[in-house]
Amino acid sequence: MSTRPENLTAAHAEVKAEIARTDNKTALLLAFVGAALAGAWTIARDLPLNVPAYVAGGAGMALLVAAAGLLLRSVRPNLRGRHGFPLWATLTAEEITQHVNGGDLAADVAGLSRLAVAKFTCLRRAVDLTLTGGALLVLALLLTAGGA
Repeated sequence: MSTRPENLTAAHAEVKAEIARTDNKTALLLAFVGAALAGAWTIARDLPLNVPAYVAGGAGMALLVAAAGLLLRSVRPNLRGRHGFPLWATLTAEEITQHVNGGDLAADVAGLSRLAVAKFTCLRRAVDLTLTGGALLVLALLLTAGGA
């Protein structure tokens, strides 16, 4: 039975690492989406777009903006949480010591896991929107080049 606390500690560390991975991925994707928006805007200003290209390009830009919104939501801090430093901010020094030394690590793992899943869900949706928006921007470029 002595491995049980070790397993919980390992699970706790794993969940915290997944949250950090999500935040890193989100930062990279947010930079990519910003660059894609800026690049698409710069290209679109200099091209004579036809109506189908405007529609496809506008939809692509809207999806990229929506993806950026999801990414920002993913990294928005949850200060109402009952795990980690938001919880500790509500406790006295003695209560923090009790929580850290005798707290329910399994409940903390569960709470942090829910947070990680929410972050990954936002990230996954943002990736889907980015891919779709990028495809629509490529379609707009093809429609402009083809004159359709």
